[in-house]
Amino acid sequence: MNHKLLLWSVTVACAGFLFGFDTAVISGADQPIQQLWQTSALHHGLFIMSSALWGTVLGALLANFPCDRFGRKPTLIGIGILYLLSALGSALATDPVFFSLMRFIGGIGVGISSIAVPAYIAEIAPAQQRGRLVALYQFQIVFGILIAFLSNYLLAEIFFLDWRWMLGIEVIPAALYLLLVSVVPESPRWLLLHKNDHQAALGVLSHSGEANPGQVITDIRNEQAKRSSEALFNRVYTVPVVLAFLLAMFNQLSGINFVIYFAPRIFNLAGMDSSSALLSSAGIGVVNLLFTLLGMLLIDKIGRKTLLLAGSVGYVISLTAITLAFALNLSGLFVVVFIFMFIAAHAVGQGAVIWVYISEIFPNSVRTKGQSLGSSTHWVFAALITLLMPLVLSTFSPVTIFAFFAIMMGLQGVCVLKLFPETRGKSLEALGLSLTGKSAGLGE
Repeated sequence: MNHKLLLWSVTVACAGFLFGFDTAVISGADQPIQQLWQTSALHHGLFIMSSALWGTVLGALLANFPCDRFGRKPTLIGIGILYLLSALGSALATDPVFFSLMRFIGGIGVGISSIAVPAYIAEIAPAQQRGRLVALYQFQIVFGILIAFLSNYLLAEIFFLDWRWMLGIEVIPAALYLLLVSVVPESPRWLLLHKNDHQAALGVLSHSGEANPGQVITDIRNEQAKRSSEALFNRVYTVPVVLAFLLAMFNQLSGINFVIYFAPRIFNLAGMDSSSALLSSAGIGVVNLLFTLLGMLLIDKIGRKTLLLAGSVGYVISLTAITLAFALNLSGLFVVVFIFMFIAAHAVGQGAVIWVYISEIFPNSVRTKGQSLGSSTHWVFAALITLLMPLVLSTFSPVTIFAFFAIMMGLQGVCVLKLFPETRGKSLEALGLSLTGKSAGLGE
């Protein structure tokens, strides 16, 4: 693999580390903050736990504007600034309103990054390497989650008001990311389609190791010439729109963000003490990382659809096992093992595939708009689940909650089998034409 391509991809994917860290770090502050500010279950879910996720919704909805208007690179730099401000402000917050605002700002960064990063990497990577390079973003996400869980465990009880340290330490990786991302080039497809800069696009493609950059530019021009409309909700884009919506919706109906955000509380419900719950939460990060690596190794070999199907089966088995463990009042160890199985199924399936797939199925002209749809769908469901979960946990048993997620994952498996095409090994331009052609159908 071309070393410049790998360096650029890894650097940009570091935004995923901040994404993952920011998503998971709140789990350690969940109960301490609720006790400190004496918030109700609904208030805690709405303002404390889900404020960042509502920010991701806004970020995802707005991301296509800076991505297309100013370019992928300036947008990536802006993401780092948002993370930096959010981490510092959250750590210094003295009331729940200001805290929620700072978390909201960080969430905007997460939402924008979920579009800008996969788009950038997909647009610089050759088709044969695109899957695992875009999956670097997911790897960095789960690496960030792991470090957040470990950091929470290590910082707990060491410092006074340890939750402030948990949140504030994100300033360090955010500053490093800002320094690193400033040296990457602009996306060649953006340079060509938005600046009409043939030479600059050719130069980036050549340095990225593209075998025939001239042909790629010709294909981009040809694909663009066949686009009938740049409005996303046009009949021609029905297939990728439906696929992106379903994939994003099912990602959250798996319960993944519920488990990550409320892992210590779930383990507490299983009978574990606080220290063991935090340590087990760190174990989630380890399992997530290892099986994400496996997904990265397989995504360009066996394909996206196969991984989604395998993940769906794993979801159903593990979620059913968790349901039975709570129903039968098995020890907390069983719940931990089954949660780890669930995380493994997610990491090798949806986790490895979602950002890759959504970045592939839309044509160049509407890629960021399509990703905005998929990402905002993902974050709306994530925010709703996180907002409602403190209330749901006080109303329903874990048996009911995990049984619901298991049923949803059964439905996902059926949809993937019947509707989702394979995208492995195809150029972005070829995919754009095949999924938006007049004869294209969901099963093709």
